[in-house]
Amino acid sequence: MEVAVVGTGYVGLTTAVSFALHGHRVTGVDVDAAKINRLKQKICPIYEPGLEEALARAIDSGALRFAASLKEGARDADVLFICVGTPEAADGSADLSYLFAAVDDIRALQADVPKQRTVVIKSTVPVGTADRVAALLAACGGIHVASNPEFLREGSALQDALSPSRIVIGADADEAFAVLKRLYEGVKAPRVFTTRADAELIKYASNAFLATKISFMNELARLCAVLGTDVQTVARGMGLDSRIGPEFLQAGLGFGGSCFPKDTIALLQLAKQHGVSLSILEKVRDLNATQPDWFIARLRDRLGTLHGKRIAVLGLAFKPNTDDIREAPSLKVLNVLLREGAAVSAYDPVASPAVARLFPQVTYASDPYAALQAADAAVLVTEWKQCVDLDWQQVKAVMNAPVLFDGRNAWPADALSKAGFVYVGVGRS
Repeated sequence: MEVAVVGTGYVGLTTAVSFALHGHRVTGVDVDAAKINRLKQKICPIYEPGLEEALARAIDSGALRFAASLKEGARDADVLFICVGTPEAADGSADLSYLFAAVDDIRALQADVPKQRTVVIKSTVPVGTADRVAALLAACGGIHVASNPEFLREGSALQDALSPSRIVIGADADEAFAVLKRLYEGVKAPRVFTTRADAELIKYASNAFLATKISFMNELARLCAVLGTDVQTVARGMGLDSRIGPEFLQAGLGFGGSCFPKDTIALLQLAKQHGVSLSILEKVRDLNATQPDWFIARLRDRLGTLHGKRIAVLGLAFKPNTDDIREAPSLKVLNVLLREGAAVSAYDPVASPAVARLFPQVTYASDPYAALQAADAAVLVTEWKQCVDLDWQQVKAVMNAPVLFDGRNAWPADALSKAGFVYVGVGRS
């Protein structure tokens, strides 16, 4: 099929590459001409394992190309995916300005080149948005509108796009369902066929529930720290229950990134507009905001003061295998450490340049051992393999004091304690 993907950010680019690899003819469209030029040169604008190589394969095969306008890139498109950003607005709601700008471009395209098309909204949008888009495009004729939310995890987005956990399609016409069934033909995944509104809420509800699991475990970790119990053991015992499952039960420094923070506040704003209170979700966000502070308080208690102490921070991206620092817990950790007078060194395999623009006073190291040099304590913020699988004898040799604060419960606690380290995890005895 002829597919156009509007927006070449994280979701759009991964979507375009995956459809090209599945055998469709795809054009990625973006108003950022400089980005389009880089993509044509097979330069990936984001860090995602395997994506740049897949991008090159798709371009070389002739299945994927890029254009700086819809009129150039989508004249023949049967399916138009809208994958533009929906960032958090000042009031916490989703900013849909990019989405409706894309809709205006589609209206102009359809007026210039009328044909049967299916417009698919993959951007995360409030319930009712796809219906609004359908109303705007109704006068164009020949257009059906569907909702097909994405469920991509940064760090494994390409694999998730190629082999999704489920495919949710919301539409109000048999023709739209038929087009998307054909588009996803050969992709093995459970299908959910429903209304556009249901599909939109499935996306928000999924992210809100996962965020809730994370915050519940972080709150439980605070109790474990007082009781002397181990949240890791508790989580394992919980996760063996098939009704709960083991995923997203890891206590840590809280969630960040581009999805959970903005999607939870957007869902709260949507509920507020309709006079509904989502008090559990409000607590989830409140607890997530304070989790780094709670953990740093334990570091402060151990060291007596942070002023004048040299602290090594390992990992800066909001999660491993991405360079995304949006809402990353590391930003709050760095802010507190610097505000209280600590000398901070940091290491991250890919995210250091982005963080350095925000915190130029931090010393950024080229490897974890350089960051740990003469440190009075080390804090693991992001569980990169490079930050977890360390030579502990070398760590002990370069540090001023063998004090480790494991913000992801990823280091081998028992072995480190036996080796003479002071080990403090999140809710670990």
